[in-house]
Amino acid sequence: MQHAPTHPTAPSMRLYDDDADRLMASEQFADRVSLIPAGTGREDRIRIMWGQDMLRDLIEGRYRAVVCGVNDEDNSHGIIAQLVDMIPASQWTAAGVTSYARMFHSAASIHAPEDREPYILKYDLDSLLILALLRPVGRDHFTLDDLSRGFRTIAKMLAGRRDRQPVASVSFLGARSNRLVGPEGSEPSFETVLHTMHEAGFRGDAYPAPQMWRYGHVGVFPSFPYPEGLERMREGSS
Repeated sequence: MQHAPTHPTAPSMRLYDDDADRLMASEQFADRVSLIPAGTGREDRIRIMWGQDMLRDLIEGRYRAVVCGVNDEDNSHGIIAQLVDMIPASQWTAAGVTSYARMFHSAASIHAPEDREPYILKYDLDSLLILALLRPVGRDHFTLDDLSRGFRTIAKMLAGRRDRQPVASVSFLGARSNRLVGPEGSEPSFETVLHTMHEAGFRGDAYPAPQMWRYGHVGVFPSFPYPEGLERMREGSS
């Protein structure tokens, strides 16, 4: 006796009013992600803010601190320049941010030449504290080792400081001024960046680069560490 083929049951709940569920079919949008539930949450996770506008969230005061990159040459194209220009209480300018970074590097080379880079600079915008990873002298990029050592320092600066929570960080991927380079000379994966941050002790929110919103064909998780099932899949288990 043959049985009729079964088909997945259509969801009974609607997301939108009227006919918008049909109009908002995901295939119509280039910028989208396919979010996969991560299961039960862990306290020591990094939350991944897929699809959220980081700049708007920072300006609207959703965070007390943010982690990003800075250099001593030109920061006019980085998020730090947008923040100092757009946050009302800020007394910094993009030029001032760069000048301070240059002055800090100069002073450190004289008074603390034995210290290991990268340094973490603090820019207080009154309503927001910027913890800026200073790109090492003579380089046009960060390395994963820079990221690891920098986030270890940042984790110490955040420990026990409720006045610096909640905190968010850029992904350091897709950057123009302060790009991140992996061992093979190209950008590392987002997973590698998250792993580096997590191993260093960071437990805030991480914002993917906007370019990552165009990976709708690949499932993404809302937090890190990823579920153990992903590793089993990589190893060939079901």
